[in-house]
Amino acid sequence: MGSKSELKPPMPDGGWSVDIRRVEQAMILPATESNFVQNAGILEAGGQYVAEGALWRRYRPLTEEPTPAEPKEKLKGKWLWGGVLWMHFGHFLVESTGRLWPYHELEDEIEGIIFIPKRPRNKSKMVGFQTDFFDLLGIRKEIRIVSDPTEVEELIVPGQGFGLGEISNGTAPMRSMIHDHFAKDVAPDGPEKLYVSRTALRSHLGGVLGEARIEQKMRDEGYEVFYPEQHSLREQVAKYKAAKTILGLDGSAFHIAAMVGHKDQKIGMILRREDGAVGFLKMHVDSFTGVTSHKFDALLTEWVPEDKPKSNRLSYGEPDFAKLGQMLAEAGFISDSTSWVNLDEEERKTLWAESGLEYGKGYKEYFKYLRQRRRALRAEREAQKAAQGS
Repeated sequence: MGSKSELKPPMPDGGWSVDIRRVEQAMILPATESNFVQNAGILEAGGQYVAEGALWRRYRPLTEEPTPAEPKEKLKGKWLWGGVLWMHFGHFLVESTGRLWPYHELEDEIEGIIFIPKRPRNKSKMVGFQTDFFDLLGIRKEIRIVSDPTEVEELIVPGQGFGLGEISNGTAPMRSMIHDHFAKDVAPDGPEKLYVSRTALRSHLGGVLGEARIEQKMRDEGYEVFYPEQHSLREQVAKYKAAKTILGLDGSAFHIAAMVGHKDQKIGMILRREDGAVGFLKMHVDSFTGVTSHKFDALLTEWVPEDKPKSNRLSYGEPDFAKLGQMLAEAGFISDSTSWVNLDEEERKTLWAESGLEYGKGYKEYFKYLRQRRRALRAEREAQKAAQGS
């Protein structure tokens, strides 16, 4: 139990990420504890660990060799290994789909797809956006979520063709499967210019201070402001297919846009955080659509939850509005940036309240930006002293 995998991280250009392994009398062992790294996965009949079934993120597996256990259920026939089922929308799209690339070729051969829950408490639960996604992908066979030790007559284990890390580019088979099968029956339906907003999300889910002001400026530029969580997945797809220009704060919505976008679109993401996941999001968009997307980093500072001191998906970015407007104008997303001006202290407090948060409570400034300002002030003082002494 807990032995380190001898495999290297899955890569988009080949290796085990594009291979398929078949395991007879496979034992599937779900996680029993809700940790970040979990002991869960697949054992062979003789007890050997099937490392190819692990979920990798960046440079390490998030699932490691589990403790053997007696099966509580035995499944006949052939089943496809789906991996770990996430309840978070973005992580589901990126980390629960990377084994599905051979499904359509194997559909007539298999009984269905097997997942294990990321959180043991969820057991066999599946939610609407998951079933909608599988439907749009054309999956018609049973999807079974295994929450107890289960023996499978034959388990087909595809390599991890997608995820977080270099594999965010997706393998060629993964990209082909999405392009050939995902949402093929959904017609484009929507405006040419789409701004994807986070303001309708719950306040603790992170964002940018003053996004409502960005929304209004985008409306003035002819954009439709779109709140994806208020629409079905099918409606979201129709909007992203129709748009010639898509702009918004970095976030999970762009994973869907990446799956249905095309090279003739202009796509831009406004950074709301320093989090390295943004780089993987851009990889996904660029690799799947053929677009070279724009990434706009105009952060003055970042406010992070007091109990999570590093940049993360719950952070609130505070943009330099003047800089952001200039960047958007130079990239052709807006025509005029003259009204984009920065905040004073009273406006900042107002924006915290608009976000449903209380200024100075529950969040603190990310130390990186504090350090940058201190260095800048120190350099300014030293320059003034040097000027006075000359």
